[in-house]
Amino acid sequence: MTTSYPRSFTLTVEAETTDLVVHVRGDLDHETCDELMSTVDQNLTVRNTPEGRVLDLRLVFAGLHGIDSMGLSALLMIRRRTDAAHVRLHLDERPPHLERLLEITGTLDYLTAPCDVRNGEQHPGTG
Repeated sequence: MTTSYPRSFTLTVEAETTDLVVHVRGDLDHETCDELMSTVDQNLTVRNTPEGRVLDLRLVFAGLHGIDSMGLSALLMIRRRTDAAHVRLHLDERPPHLERLLEITGTLDYLTAPCDVRNGEQHPGTG
């Protein structure tokens, strides 16, 4: 008998002057999406000060094992929040299974469209 263990989920945050980078490792699903949302919200709030602000949020998915509908929902919510905050969202190092999910759900263009950080307008593109 083989016992399966849940894959671990980790988020690693790196902050530079105007960039916030979050490395996602493990499964982004119904059990872990709240952790990603709260990490992004917390860091955007803390790092947007009168002295400086985040202009780019990079979610790096090189270590992503799997994603379900709640994970996708979290990405859509993050996009709405980054647009409202005039922050550009980048989905970096997307593995093939994430790319395929975004393509078949028709969300790839929306999630990767550039955001004009000066006025928050979106323009379709490959971002």
